[in-house]
Amino acid sequence: MSKETLTWLNNNTLVGFTDKRGKAWHYRASEQGAEPNHYAGAIPVEDVNRRLFYWDAVKGVAMVTFDRPCTEHASAGLFYWTGRDRAAAVTFDDGDGMTLASDDRRFPVGRPDTGAIFGYFADGYEIHQYRDWLVSNVATILDDDLQIGSAGLLKGGAQAWVSVEVPENITTPEGVEFRPNLLACTSLDGSLATTYKRTVTVVVCDNTLAAGLHEQGQQIKIKHSKYSQKRMTEVRDALAIVHTVADDFAAEVKTLCETDVSEKAWHAFLDAHAPVEGKSKRSATLASAERAELSRLWNFDDRVAPWKNTAYGVVQAVNTYTHHAQPIRGASRPERNMVRAVTGGVDKLDAQTVATLDMVLASLA
Repeated sequence: MSKETLTWLNNNTLVGFTDKRGKAWHYRASEQGAEPNHYAGAIPVEDVNRRLFYWDAVKGVAMVTFDRPCTEHASAGLFYWTGRDRAAAVTFDDGDGMTLASDDRRFPVGRPDTGAIFGYFADGYEIHQYRDWLVSNVATILDDDLQIGSAGLLKGGAQAWVSVEVPENITTPEGVEFRPNLLACTSLDGSLATTYKRTVTVVVCDNTLAAGLHEQGQQIKIKHSKYSQKRMTEVRDALAIVHTVADDFAAEVKTLCETDVSEKAWHAFLDAHAPVEGKSKRSATLASAERAELSRLWNFDDRVAPWKNTAYGVVQAVNTYTHHAQPIRGASRPERNMVRAVTGGVDKLDAQTVATLDMVLASLA
């Protein structure tokens, strides 16, 4: 389950096109306020700004950092926080001979309506306001063919995303129903560069896939630097990449579906992907659990079983397991999945799955 509470997800994420893909897994009518967070069609731009991005992140007063413990200054009566935390004031009196180990001045970035502080940054850090970088930028390409399909806040507002999608699902001859989209994401805690990336959502399971979408130009990343504003025009010019996703993904699906994977090859893939022999007791237990879940997906789950005995079924099994079932620590599942999609984790996962399968098939040829 997500560490983001159901109340948070129902009030701080917006889900569109539910007539095409159904409700999100976290939907709970009882957890929502006066307005539901699900939309039958596209999400209006004004709703994204009004319901999610109605606030601007702000910079606080610069502070001094220390790399050793400090306590109350005896002569001046000033109090300094300890360890790596920040001092309570920029000016201080070191008349007692206290030597500061560092003078690294940083400013906090926070959310004014809740008082949350997301991080401390040097002067070169540039705040990318959500309305500007996630809404105004993508609004330049919105028309009858591209509309907002989802948007949300995570980690108390430290991360945010907007997904631009085509209004109609696309179905390949192999029966794979998908939605091309452009994922725009950024953060206020230093965890993500502002990223615009084309991805594919498989409707039946809400997985994000990237198989076959590795060519140059599929994404653009902009660091939170003082020069980032100069790249705004470049961003707007690059957003149209979402229009080229459908044909590329359909061709990749066709190739994968035409690649046969026998039961012998499937078990050989499991041995290569999640080996048990030679592992510690704990690692072997984890690998056995993963193999069991992958086999369940392969044989019985509607998100995978229709493509059993094909390479696409293998990719879908591993991606579905990682996206929905793999144990996670230190993050919520929505946060982890979003970060994977933006930072390239999905690309690497799909590429590694295909590479392992190719190796296995070659060894059995």
